[in-house]
Amino acid sequence: MSTKTITENRQVRHEYFILESYEAGIELFGTEVKSIRAGGVNLKDSWISIDNGEAFIRGMHISPYEKGNIFNRDPYRVRRLLLHKKEILRLFGQVKQGGYTLVPISMYFKDNRVKVQVGLCKGKKLYDKRESAAKRDAERSIDRAIKERNKS
Repeated sequence: MSTKTITENRQVRHEYFILESYEAGIELFGTEVKSIRAGGVNLKDSWISIDNGEAFIRGMHISPYEKGNIFNRDPYRVRRLLLHKKEILRLFGQVKQGGYTLVPISMYFKDNRVKVQVGLCKGKKLYDKRESAAKRDAERSIDRAIKERNKS
């Protein structure tokens, strides 16, 4: 089983604590898959909602396929995610009771099928974001110091 990353939502790691992640299939049309293969997808402002026992990804942009003519769909249309019923019910309970959010973390090909990594997330406060930024900067400076020491 080979996986090839298509895109990653980098903003998620800055805005949220990721508690759990799930792999979900996504319902797409042919021209959308061709556009994804060409790299025309953006997860930046997307989120996942659960309606009537089904999970949907909203706000995801898939650019229209250049050669798709009349078969192209709306770039921002709502797309259904393919998860097991038990997973959907569990996530629905977590979102309603725990105040968590469902966010797409990344999109990738797994054996010619498009998969979405879904994260169950808790929002970060401003001081949490500052703390993680300070920790990241400290790690960078340590790495630089080690690299400088090894050079000389």
